[in-house]
Amino acid sequence: MRTHSPVELVPHDPQWLQAFQRIRDRLLALLPQALAIDHIGSTSIPGMIAKPLIDIDIVLPGLGHIENATRVLLAEGYEPRGNRYDDDVWAFLSKGSVPVERVYLCPFGNGTHRNRLAFRDYLTAHPQAAADYAALKRGLAAEFRMDGDGYTAHKREFVDAIVARALAGDG
Repeated sequence: MRTHSPVELVPHDPQWLQAFQRIRDRLLALLPQALAIDHIGSTSIPGMIAKPLIDIDIVLPGLGHIENATRVLLAEGYEPRGNRYDDDVWAFLSKGSVPVERVYLCPFGNGTHRNRLAFRDYLTAHPQAAADYAALKRGLAAEFRMDGDGYTAHKREFVDAIVARALAGDG
């Protein structure tokens, strides 16, 4: 599916960490049952170019907590973006905030959440892998400028390979 706005990558902004911390504190006040609120995605990787939005996983004790957390996020103006990845991950977007926030609700033990942390931590610890990912992102952003889904889909092979290395303890 083609997007209506271009895939925009910007240089890493050191303010992203402070923005995440501010958002995390607000989300924790709204969702005190959260077991973890983790900064994920490219804005969480030092020095990485990224789309200017903060991706956040909110880990809840179980699936039974998703419905209430959804009500809270909707009341706070987050737009629902559906169940993602066929892995019990519900996405929400807060377009009115600066930076934009993309929040995911995940039950404890969720595989997508585990993989996101593994990817983030591996790239943070391996500068060459991070540089390779940045180069891939630049090329795909040019090729799929108006196709965010295509941009994301074509990163999948690289991401999967890094997650496999990270989970195997390779590197």
